[in-house]
Amino acid sequence: MKIVFLAQAVKELEEGFVFYNDQLKELGNQFYTEVFDSINIIQKYPTTWCRVGKNTRKCILRRFSYLILYILEEDKIIITAIAHQHRKPLNYKSL
Repeated sequence: MKIVFLAQAVKELEEGFVFYNDQLKELGNQFYTEVFDSINIIQKYPTTWCRVGKNTRKCILRRFSYLILYILEEDKIIITAIAHQHRKPLNYKSL
C-alpha cells in the first residue's frame, strides 16, 4: 500500500524531531526511526489499530508520547497526524 502524508503530519514530524534533538543529541533521529518503523508496521497490518473516528485509526508509539493518526483507503494509507498525546488534543477530535 502507498503511504501519503498530509502536510500537517509532515510539519508535526519535523517539530517532534526538532524538539527531541533539542533535548538530547540524536534523540530526534531515534524519534524518526520509531515513527517510520511504526508506519512500516501499519503498512503491513493496517487494520490492527483501533478506530478513533469513522475512518481514522491510531497507532501509539512505544517510546515517545506520540501517536500516528491515519485513514485507510483501498490502495493507500493517509497519515493525517503525528500528534503528541498531551498537546492540542482538540485539534484531532474531528478526525
